[in-house]
Amino acid sequence: MTADVDEQVTDAELVARFRRDPEMFYAVYDRYRRDVYLYVAGRLDRQAADDITAETFLTAFGQRDRFNPERGSLRPWLLGIATNMVARHRRKEARHYKTLARGGPEPAVESHENRVVTSVAAERMQPQLAKALMALSQGERDVVLLVALSQLSHEEVAQALGISYGTVGSRLSRARKKLHDAIDQEAING
Repeated sequence: MTADVDEQVTDAELVARFRRDPEMFYAVYDRYRRDVYLYVAGRLDRQAADDITAETFLTAFGQRDRFNPERGSLRPWLLGIATNMVARHRRKEARHYKTLARGGPEPAVESHENRVVTSVAAERMQPQLAKALMALSQGERDVVLLVALSQLSHEEVAQALGISYGTVGSRLSRARKKLHDAIDQEAING
């Protein structure tokens, strides 16, 4: 039955099914768990990705009645929830490190984002791109990574982040310019 749901049922039909029978939400998990996990793992470490993926689906299940299929599909909705979970995770981590820092010398702990950027650069990208990604604002980085890691359209990014289509375009444009300039500058200095 899961294979039938994965291959033949649209998101709108799936939503109608889990609204009638909440146990059908398992099909949403089966269909999109990998996408959410890969997106979060691209932003954080694997252990955090496991936890945040689970939290994303728990939150989505709790908010399933608020999902509106007329506004888009389930994937960008879930990735928007995951993006918020990543941000919450980082804020919690930052508070933790600030607390540790108040108790004595600041620990030499690298943030999840720096580790992810370093890992991505080592595995798939040039170090110049990793440095440039770290220089982007959080909003710009969220847009770039949703497009790059999850291959969302501008409309889906807007839905995921709860921002306008125009804001997605302007953030992506600014981010691309910053990335291009940073890579060019690195090449000149390198």
